Amino acid sequence: MSSCLEAEHSPIFVNGPIIVGAGPSGLSVAACLSNRGVPSVILERTDCLASLWQKRTYDRLKLHLPKHFCELPLMKFPKNFPRYPSKQQFISYIESYAARFNIKPVFNQPVEKAEFDVVSCLWKVKTQDAVYTSKWLVVATGENAEPVVPDIPGLKNFTGPVVHTSAYKSGSEFANRKVLVVGCGNSGMEVCLDLCRYNALPHMVVRNPLHVLPRDFFGLSSFGIAMTLLKWFPLKLVDNFLLLLANSYLGNTDRLGLRRPKTGPIELKNATGKTPVLDVGAISLIQSGQIRVRHAVKELTKKGAKFVDGQEMEFESIILATGYKSNVPDWLKENSFFTKEGMPKTPFPNGWKGENGLYTVGFTKRGLLGTAFDAVKIAEDITDQWMKSNGPLSASNICSSCIIHFHFNKS
Repeated sequence: MSSCLEAEHSPIFVNGPIIVGAGPSGLSVAACLSNRGVPSVILERTDCLASLWQKRTYDRLKLHLPKHFCELPLMKFPKNFPRYPSKQQFISYIESYAARFNIKPVFNQPVEKAEFDVVSCLWKVKTQDAVYTSKWLVVATGENAEPVVPDIPGLKNFTGPVVHTSAYKSGSEFANRKVLVVGCGNSGMEVCLDLCRYNALPHMVVRNPLHVLPRDFFGLSSFGIAMTLLKWFPLKLVDNFLLLLANSYLGNTDRLGLRRPKTGPIELKNATGKTPVLDVGAISLIQSGQIRVRHAVKELTKKGAKFVDGQEMEFESIILATGYKSNVPDWLKENSFFTKEGMPKTPFPNGWKGENGLYTVGFTKRGLLGTAFDAVKIAEDITDQWMKSNGPLSASNICSSCIIHFHFNKS
């Protein structure tokens, strides 16, 4: 009984950083630290690694970029993986990554509150089971922690099923149905494509201008072409070249109801984080009429939707492809580094470090490339401080002492 009480009331000191989140971002930091001999503790709210990939993605999902642009630090994808690994292949890569660096998160530990204690100069992180303390806190919950459900007038009135893409698995659940898909990013396009495989009739809501590029040009990755050209040419020239290729490959998407922004795709991505849609077949189905494009929704009705252009239609189901948001404001008691939306106030490439040992990874709006960049920087910075306090001790010794201390408090 006494040990149980101790677990409830005695903080668990971590002789290394506390990392919140066991997705690719948190694992990347932990691996880079481990490689430098620095221990860490990862707190994960769910029961698995990379829970967004394992629990909140649709079955047909593949990486949108070639695998060499999506590698985590210090470990390449297997050579036998295709250029665009599937969801299951990426999950297997993540699990192998954690095993290689002996990363063992503490699962089922949703963080309720994290704050810096000015008296002890330590971060205190409270979960449902314990309080952890450390000199360093790494926020690795990322940009996609919680689904965004828009406040559409009449949403509660619709009598059919309403599903966010975080709960969508396969078009088989919507076979032969007339479905309204709200959102036209990569997820919205791919969901529509998937629905067509099961003879559903998707109507995709497009509210704002967007860039659509072919995922590949004649066997070459659009993203790879752009990254190569940017080494030699100005951004605007590269954007113009991409748009020229896109128009020759896809045709004029404005005629399909997909208006392009005035700002080029890469410039827009850098400025706002808005990713161009990489087409894997949806455009041809829009051209053939299998996917219908609709204007913004004015309101939902019991059996369908009214649109801003005056049309009204009935639908059997609604799928919200409306993205995700950060959940940092819900638990981190710190308001100088993050915005009210839970994003770092300082933009990439300098948004990875705050004050008092606070770090952030996975908030660059640049995918896994941005994650890898920040993880390396964070590990270098923490290692320099850790070595001054601990000396060049081996990671195995420190990790063992941390594990012993943890189990003593949890026994």
